[in-house]
Parts: sequence; structure tokens; C-alpha cells
Amino acid sequence: MQGFTTIDLIILIVYLAAVLFAGLHFSKKEMQGKEYFKGDGTIPWWVTSVSIFATLLSPISFLSLAGNSYSGTWIMWFAQLGMLLAIPITIKFFLPIYSKLGIDTAYHYLELRFNSKGLRVLGAVMFIIYQIGRMSIIMYLPCMVLGKLTGINVNLLIIIMGVIAIIYSYSGGLKSVLWTDFIQGSVLLIGVTFAFIFLIAHLDGGMGSIFNAFTTEGKFLSADQPIFDINILKDSVFLLIVGAGINTIGSYVSSQDIVQRFTTTTDTKKLNKMMLTNGLLSIFIATVFYFIGTGLYVFYQQNALPPAAEQDQIFASYIAFELPVGVTGLLLAAIYAAAQSTLSTGLNSVASSWTLDIQERLSKKELSFKTQTKIGQIVSLVVGIFSIAVAMILANGGVKSAYEWFNGFMGLVLGILVGTFILGAFTKCANTFGASLAFGAATIVMICIKYLAPAGSVSIWSYSIISIAVSLVVGIPASLIWSKIKGEKTVPAPNTTIYKK
Repeated sequence: MQGFTTIDLIILIVYLAAVLFAGLHFSKKEMQGKEYFKGDGTIPWWVTSVSIFATLLSPISFLSLAGNSYSGTWIMWFAQLGMLLAIPITIKFFLPIYSKLGIDTAYHYLELRFNSKGLRVLGAVMFIIYQIGRMSIIMYLPCMVLGKLTGINVNLLIIIMGVIAIIYSYSGGLKSVLWTDFIQGSVLLIGVTFAFIFLIAHLDGGMGSIFNAFTTEGKFLSADQPIFDINILKDSVFLLIVGAGINTIGSYVSSQDIVQRFTTTTDTKKLNKMMLTNGLLSIFIATVFYFIGTGLYVFYQQNALPPAAEQDQIFASYIAFELPVGVTGLLLAAIYAAAQSTLSTGLNSVASSWTLDIQERLSKKELSFKTQTKIGQIVSLVVGIFSIAVAMILANGGVKSAYEWFNGFMGLVLGILVGTFILGAFTKCANTFGASLAFGAATIVMICIKYLAPAGSVSIWSYSIISIAVSLVVGIPASLIWSKIKGEKTVPAPNTTIYKK
């Protein structure tokens, strides 16, 4: 058990320097305005696809998915199958709308569909709140783990991560972010696959011992984890697939960090390739993570536990104490740098949303491209610093499973947002009044469920389902009543719904 060595530290430093250099390299061309937020049209679809993959999974999955499988069962793995629901719905209904409209941001769609600057601004505010929370936990989790393994102060690690991400997000815009995401995502895929092969090779019984744990110890599903429960507020395999699928639709449809990637091209064939490749990569790597988690459970029955062997730290501990010197440094650097890359994605998407959805909508005069870029850079800097502070607060608190905590948070915020998008895309009658009332009702209901309902009474995986149901139940009749009162028939703008006419 060699732990984190000086060689590993050198590799960590060199890797981080290389990532920073790559980010700055791709930002050589000065981009302003829409180019800063949408790229310059030269980014291949496969780079964007890996970037989506890295944005959605990165360090949260790297650490938490293996931890969930190690300490429990494969119940959470079924959440990944939600992709099988999310991807076809997004490809069939939403990507054609976004492609035809040529939207600048996700919330630009709300303005076009409902003819409402207010809804666009409101959607952007919700996203920014969500993204700051996401960026904070993505900094907190790997830095907390690496701090324990390396002995480096966790607050220092958070600051370094934040500063490097701010530098290339500030200077290079989306193009720099996408290419660094691609590098990080590729290293994660290769590194995790190597770690899995290495683990199997050092297990007494190999893959057979993992399947034996499935059958004899209930490590796949336990008796109290039902396939289906008629009560959709309670956890079941069915709810995880559907709930996670709707959560993922929320990310694809209403989360600016993902929609921003769709704005890099209007070619629907390329957009479909992005989605399918991202889905395959996500399900593949999640399955590998869960095999690793069960493999670690078997491995540490056969061998002594390492230091820092807590749920979300078990895989990183294995990397530090069992993998060869050098490989340890590279994989731990990949965890750290992937978090950093996802952070830069968040910063750029918040900057674009604030600038194009809020600042430009509220400004009395049109902003020049130079002004847009400057505002975006300032927002990147301010939000980056604020997220660093929140991550430090989280690092001194306690979250049992970052993955579950994050999905509950995502379901709360994005669930409210996606309900409005679905109301707009799937109904012709919805108008500004109905959508605004639905948004408010969904917000109130979800806050009550999250903070006032007894703990554990409502599964986090049902948040988005409830929110969408409330949006439709309130939004449709409210729109119809308002149209009748006003004596006006709602006619959506062209290409803003799934209907051709």
C-alpha cells in the first residue's frame, strides 16, 4: 500500500499544467459575443458529444457511483437506464425545435414560445441557482477526497481548481471549454476502464466473484428494493428509470450547460449523433463504475481496507493504495481535472445565460459583442469565486452520498423548469399567464415537498414527475380560462411546438 507518492504528485501537477495549457491554446483566437458563448463553428460533433458526457457525469460519477455499489446494491444503476427514455424524447421532439429556432440559450426558447421576457429571465435565474449548487458540489467532492489521500489542505485544492477553471473559461469561451472537456472525458474513459481491468485481474475468482456476490449476498438488488411500486412516491426500479429519465430530459432540454452544446450547430444529424454517442458512453461508463464498486466490495473482503475507506472515497482510496505508482497520480489528476473542466463548463454557461437572458433582456439598449463578452467574463469571475466559497462550506459539512444529494437538488430545480418547457412544446393553448402560474405553482409544491414533507416520504426521483404534472394540471386550464376572459385565441409562434401547424 504505497499511497500517494512524490511521483504521483509530480504527475498531478504536470497534468493540471497541461490542461491549463490546452485550455489557453484553444482560446488563442479572440472571440466576442455569440462566438464566445456558442463557439466558432469549427468544433466537431464528437468533441461536443464527449463534452456533454463529461459535463453530466465527471467526478460525481467517478466517486459516487462506485461508492453506491460498494456500500449497497445496483439499485442506482437503473437510473442510468433513464437515458433510454430521455434520448429518444429529446431527439424526437426538442432538438428539431431548437434547431429550427436557432436559439441562443435554453431560455431564449421560453421567450419565443410565450412571447415573454419575464419567463426567459426567470428560467435563467433558476438555472444559475442550480448551476452554482452543482459547481460547488463538483469542487467539494473530489477536493475532499484528494485532500485526505494527499494530505494537501482541502480548501487549497478547491481554490486551485477554481482558479485554473476560471482562467480558461474567462479567456477562451465555449470553444476552449469544449476541447478541455473532450480531453478530460477521454482520460476518464481510458483511466476507469484500466482501473476496472486491473481490479478484476487482482480479484480471487475474477468476474465470477462479482457475480457470486450478486447471487449469494444480494449485491445486485436486495429484497426490499421492488421492481415496481404502485406508489410513485416510493423508490422502485421503475421509478428510478422514469424519474432519472425525466431528470435527464430536464438537463437536455432546460439546462443551459447542455443546451449550449446544441447551439454549436443547427445540423439535426450531428445533434442526433451527439445525443446517441453521449448516451452510449454514459451507460457504458456507469456500468463499469458499478462493476468496480461491487468488485471493491469483494476485493476488500479478501484484503485489508485502505485508509479513508468511506462510501464516496472508496474508489479513490483503491486508486491511491492499489494501482501502480504513476497511474495513481494520473487517475487522481483525472478526477481533479474533470471536476475542473465541469466547473469551467458551468462558468461559461452561467456567463452566457446571465449576459444573453438577463442583462441583454433588461438593458434599454442593444449590447455590442464586445460588451457582451466583457459582461460574460466578469460573471465567470464573480460566480467562480462565489462557487469556491460555497464549496468550502460544503467541505466542512457532511453529505452522505453526493450523487443522491445532487439528483435531489437537480430534480427540484430542473424539474420546475422542464415542466414549463414541456407545457410550451406539447400544448398549443399554453400562454404567458398559464405558464407563469404553472411555474409558480410548481415552485411552491416542490419547495413544500422538499423542505416541509416528512423525511423520506417522497422519493427524490419523483420530483420531476410531480413538477411536470403540476405544470400541466395548472398551466393548461389557466391558459384556457385566461384566453376566454381576454377573448383571444393563443397562437404559438412558428416552430415553437411539436405540431407542424
